[in-house]
Amino acid sequence: MTYTTLVSAETLHQQLNHPDWIIVDCRFSLANTEAGAKAYRHGHIPNARYAHLDKDLSSAITDFTGRHPLPNFALLAKKLGDWGVTNTSQVVVYDDAGGAFAGRLWWLLRCMGHDKVAVLNGGIKQWQKQGLPVTTTLPTVKPATFRPYLNEASWLSALQVQNNMAKKSICLIDARTPERYRGKQEPVDPVAGHIPGALNRAFQLNLDSNGLFLSAEQLREQFNQLIGTTVPEQVVHYCGSGVTACHNLLAMEYAGLTGSKLYAGSWSEWIRNKNRAVAKD
Repeated sequence: MTYTTLVSAETLHQQLNHPDWIIVDCRFSLANTEAGAKAYRHGHIPNARYAHLDKDLSSAITDFTGRHPLPNFALLAKKLGDWGVTNTSQVVVYDDAGGAFAGRLWWLLRCMGHDKVAVLNGGIKQWQKQGLPVTTTLPTVKPATFRPYLNEASWLSALQVQNNMAKKSICLIDARTPERYRGKQEPVDPVAGHIPGALNRAFQLNLDSNGLFLSAEQLREQFNQLIGTTVPEQVVHYCGSGVTACHNLLAMEYAGLTGSKLYAGSWSEWIRNKNRAVAKD
């Protein structure tokens, strides 16, 4: 069976030693960028590799980009090969933040034509809650070749967002908390507020009190309420830097609302240009 959205801890445990299953630990903290790598060294799911949000899943910040610009896809493809990922691998990604960071690699792989990738539902917290094993042993990796088939239609530029919003041809969804969306607080970026016309759905709403995704039916109902008559292909997600927005995109895919896109630069890129409008409340 192929997993393309979510996979349970039980299923992953059954497949732990399957040679075609590649596990990637994506733990990260915006407040301490080395905390994820440290947590990985202190204990990870057996056979997991580690992917660093800044060093592996993003490229360098410039004067015109947001905080997590898209990576160089050729470099990422080489890293994936170095981690043993082939075009037929079943990849499983996880973190300790409900999928907030793992969703980034899930989305990147899909952009590169690799749909056999799933986020571990509940992450390492759910794994440990079930008493499943963790290890400090680094995996033995057999390097492979990963060939990307890049789909650049998976994301929009700032100009495309601007033009499509002006034409009212997309439904833009902001994945940040309501406080940040409304501009009441902004702990990360120098300007508070949101892109005019954007709707708000904090990505945390996709999870239940145990940190597991809501059912596909619940998510479908909630997203349909939000987007109304807009078809999923015309929905575009953004957040602070294009990372947690992938969580809403994943939730829609899991709900069967397929084909939504990402404004990869997100808010931190949008505000780099003072000519772009900002809304509050």
